[in-house]
Amino acid sequence: MPDPSLSTRQLLDLDRAHVWHPYGPMPGRAEPLVVASAAGVRLRLAEPVEGRDELVDGMASWWSAIHGYRHPVLDAAARDQMERMSHVMFGGLTHEPAVRLAARLVEITPEGLEHVFLADSGSVAVEVAVKMCLQYWRSLGKPRKQRLLTWRGGYHGDTWQPMAVCDPEGGMHELWRGVLPRQVFADAPPPGFDAAPDPAYEAHLRDLIARHAGELAAVIVEPVVQGAGGMSFHSPAYLRTLRQACDEHGVLLIFDEIATGFGRTGALFAADHAGVTPDVMCVGKALTGGYLTMAATLCRSAVAEGIARGDMPVLAHGPTFMGNPLAAAVAGASLDLLLSQDWRREVERIEAGLREGLAEAARIPGVKDVRVLGAIGVVQLDHPVDMAAATRAAVRAGVWLRPFRDLLYTMPPYVTGDEDVARICAAVGAAARAG
Repeated sequence: MPDPSLSTRQLLDLDRAHVWHPYGPMPGRAEPLVVASAAGVRLRLAEPVEGRDELVDGMASWWSAIHGYRHPVLDAAARDQMERMSHVMFGGLTHEPAVRLAARLVEITPEGLEHVFLADSGSVAVEVAVKMCLQYWRSLGKPRKQRLLTWRGGYHGDTWQPMAVCDPEGGMHELWRGVLPRQVFADAPPPGFDAAPDPAYEAHLRDLIARHAGELAAVIVEPVVQGAGGMSFHSPAYLRTLRQACDEHGVLLIFDEIATGFGRTGALFAADHAGVTPDVMCVGKALTGGYLTMAATLCRSAVAEGIARGDMPVLAHGPTFMGNPLAAAVAGASLDLLLSQDWRREVERIEAGLREGLAEAARIPGVKDVRVLGAIGVVQLDHPVDMAAATRAAVRAGVWLRPFRDLLYTMPPYVTGDEDVARICAAVGAAARAG
């Protein structure tokens, strides 16, 4: 049995000795904060740090906890499902939470996406999307169509195929150059959500797709917002350009909406800004409101029917926890909660607060750019962030942030009140001055 009397110091010592944290060395060098509990938009620390025993979460737990923590509706959904069953295998069996969730996703995603593969993480959802496209072309007798095209500055996850379509230069996966499959990279899209589309860049995309059409299985991009690759925003017009070029040259189109889905950009899905339906779409992160790991890959009927015509008529993929009833029940409750409220007004309110609160950061020495879209606020420096100093400054201001590269950013829960939005903005400014 675990020892309930462990002190915070003992927990940290055990953590350093045994626990491998994301994007960190082993043993760890930076000491993590110990969270004892969370409720609403606040993380309660096991012991005070920098004079704070609780922090406003400016990250929504890596963009997933859109309803905050311990939401009574989601807590009730989890308890109710646990009384029925927490898990049952999905091979040869089905259950109401998964069926209802799949039907709900088909209902709310861009028109034409009819089939849902339930995965257990965002990276796996991207793996499944790529596998769908590769198998589709093999089933149609075109096995040479096996490469992917994307644009630079992207991030799609840390497993194998997703790493292959992350930016190969300067990104965290540069180590694997020469080992990963060689994909086709377009230039990064010109920045600016509201910027007029650049005809030269649109021609660049069309030319690359036309030139490589014979070997391309799919184009895969993060629509409107490139997340972990640089928190960059681009015009929705480029999504329409991709859709037209893919249709013209017989290439499938994948949208990775794992970070952007469920209202984060001000539209329910980033694809909605462009009025475009991809052939395959990945969702995750906010799907369960941050409660449990679950993602999904949706596709058009033509993709599923193409796979079914092949020598292997099934998609050979089936995670052990696929369609997990507990995660599916909470995901369904999270979607119902989101859509039963005026989520758009709440995101617009946060957007207005971020624009006002971060405007002053543009005058801080070392700040290169400030940008806001929906419930996303970004302050970009002209130098790499001093992670330790910036984090300490944010904690002193009562906020949890997770800077990276040259970026200080926030993607708070949608339930974050105006005062806490202002507090987050002040913390971003303090981190920019310190880092």
